[in-house]
This record gives sequence, structure tokens and C-alpha cells, in this order.
Amino acid sequence: MAAEILADHGIRVAVFEQNARPYGKIEDGLPLWHVEQRKQEYARIDARLRKPGVHFIPCTKLGRDVDFDDLSKNWGFSAVILANGAWRDRNLGVPGADQYIGKGLLYQNPFIYWYNHKNERNYSGPRYETPDGAIVVGGGLASLDVVKVLQLENYQRALKGRGIDASVLELEKGIPAFCKEHGVRPEDLGVKGCLLIYRRREQDMPLAQPPDNATPEQIAKTEDVRRKVLRLARDKYLFRFQDRTLTTGLIVENGRLVGLKVAESKIEDRRAEPIRGTERELRAPLVISSIGSVPEILPGISMKGEYYAFANGPTPRHTEHRYVFGVGNVVTGQGNIRVSLVHSQAVTKRLVDEYARVGTDTEDLQSMTGSAEERAAERAEAMAERVEAWPPLSPEQVAKLEERIRALQQRAGYSGDYDAWIKKVTPPDL
Repeated sequence: MAAEILADHGIRVAVFEQNARPYGKIEDGLPLWHVEQRKQEYARIDARLRKPGVHFIPCTKLGRDVDFDDLSKNWGFSAVILANGAWRDRNLGVPGADQYIGKGLLYQNPFIYWYNHKNERNYSGPRYETPDGAIVVGGGLASLDVVKVLQLENYQRALKGRGIDASVLELEKGIPAFCKEHGVRPEDLGVKGCLLIYRRREQDMPLAQPPDNATPEQIAKTEDVRRKVLRLARDKYLFRFQDRTLTTGLIVENGRLVGLKVAESKIEDRRAEPIRGTERELRAPLVISSIGSVPEILPGISMKGEYYAFANGPTPRHTEHRYVFGVGNVVTGQGNIRVSLVHSQAVTKRLVDEYARVGTDTEDLQSMTGSAEERAAERAEAMAERVEAWPPLSPEQVAKLEERIRALQQRAGYSGDYDAWIKKVTPPDL
């Protein structure tokens, strides 16, 4: 979006894309059953990158193929806009946990990436198991996606054992409904179901957000929506849930994580604290952490905690670089596309529709504030106006930049024909 708006202002833009395809979390973070939404978002992205004045550079990752300090200080761009999202999973928060990655512990981002690509003929990444009875640590929308993947995988296997083939799209509409159509009771399939644990109360889950400066009535209404979304999701996908459950330690046997030590929690000063004397063990064949995504660490970009150090304002500027700005998830730290949308109140109705397929008797939430896309457009517009006001580059500077851009495109095998490239790099079985 930033590239499109800049191009519409007559500003030439180089878009560095880490992957072969430019679809980001729409492709790799949004589970594959969102077929229509995926098609729509792909088309929007394609249209933006076809704009005159937009130079697309695929297979080029900041910090791997291009040095950030070199790019921001020596290349000669008028500005560098970081829109590289949030791809790094937030740590589980238990000392020593990460040494068991792949040994009983997984994180959400690689798990969903595998799920979306595992059936491609040329997929060569890691492969994961989806055992029944797994634990998911989370509470947001991304964790519901992880839960759904586990439940769909396990019920697919159980149904296949009864000679019933169930596609992801069929099951995603609701496991009980599918089973009823085929004369099977879900409880007779022997699926225990995964367990989602959340450190706060169920009504605190970030499945919907109240408007800014919300009244007590609006907060209560939002909490009701959160409960409804969770209840209907559980009804459709049959997973187990425990709120006020805080992870306090690991259960390790023979070098493998086999469960979590947990305790009931209480909320003090907005923090979830364990209640002494409530400790217990939760054993499971797999633990998946889904407690949020943050930007990747890049040499040359200072951090403020888990995030890049951006100054506040309509056009967030990196605190140590005059002409480096941020837009989107790299600023907010919201990794999943639907988690990003939580920033607008319009998402509440959309979430209820998506997870529950029911209407809402609340006021028209879509009219409260603009969508996340509109807010992104406002930021990009402000960015374009600022860049437009700066002195233009000389013809020599532009020619030098375009020469470097062409060299990177050639290294990636990109000829400059965007549609031909997308056709070339899209797996036929995707």
C-alpha cells in the first residue's frame, strides 16, 4: 500500500521482497482455508506492484542479501520505509524453553507456514506432526488458527480411519456438522482434542477490541463478543480450553519437552501472576506457543524492548535515522493478519462472522472507525507527502539507484515483467 500511494504521488519506489512471492502473512500466516480472502488480497497486492514507478525486487531480504546500514546510508534513497512485518515469535517466556524447539515445542509462525505449504510437490522445509492432545499456549486470534489446524488434522485422520474423506474446507465449516452429514458422532471418533490455555480470563482474550475511550457499557459489550467468539469456535472445532492458566515451568524427559508446569493466575496491575499453591502439571505430546509475533532483529536497527525504536506520530520515524520510517506490523508488532485488524473496531463484526457465522445485535461496528487498511492508507499518505516535500534526487543519483536495483533483480532472475514472474514462481499445485 505504501508503494502504491508513493507511486501515485509520482515517487519512484523500490520494493524489496524477502520471498519469491510478495504476499507475506496473507500467504504464510493466514491458514489455507481462507480461499476467497486469499484470492482477493493477492489481487490487491498484484495491482499495487504493477503500478508505474514501482520496481519489484524479489528474493531479497534485508539483513541477509542487503545490509541495512549500507542501504539506508549509502545507496542514496530519499527515504527507507520498513514494512517488513512481524515474523519472529515471541518467546514462550520460560527459561530454557527454546532448546526444545523441534523436541516437543513448536512456535506458531513456522507451524502455520508448514501447514500452508506442506502439500506442495516442491516443499522442502521442515515437517511437523500434529498429535492429538497437544497444548497451545495463546489466547489471541493466531492461537485459534493453530487450534483449528490441530483439530482439523486430527479429525481428518480419525474420519479417514472410518473410510470417510474430509477436505479441510468441508471440516472448517464445522466438525459436528460434517460428522452429522456422514452419520458419525464426533465423540465416537476417539479424538481427545487439543487444549488451549490462556493466562487471563476468557473475556480478556484479544478476540475483539473496544473503541478508544470506551465506556463501561462498551467494554462489557466487547467482553460479551469475546465470549461468544470463543464459545462458537469451541462448538465448531471441539477443542478444550482453560483460562487463568499461567505457564511457570517445563516438564522434560529424556531430552524432550513432554508438558508444562502451570498455575492458576490472578491479575495484578494488568499482569497475570501465579497463585501460590495452585501449581500442577499438564502433559502433552506437543506444545505450540502462540503468544504473539514481533519484528525480526536486524543489525543496524536499534530496538526498544522487542520492537524497533520508532518515535510516535502519524509517520513513525526510527529514532536513530532521519530518513527511516516504519509502517504496518513492523511498528505495531502484530504478526497475524487478523490480529493486525484488531486495531480497528470493525474487526469485531468480521470476527463474529468468520468464526461464528452469526450476526450481531450490537450497533454497526463497521461505522465506528476506519478499517485497518484505511488506517494504513492514512499513514502511507502522510509518508508520501513528507517524501514529496524533500528535494528530488539528481538524474545521476536516480540512474545509479536504478543500476543497483537492476543488478538485484537480475540476481533473483526477475526480468521486470511482474505477471510473468508471478506465473513462474507460483507452484502449480499451490
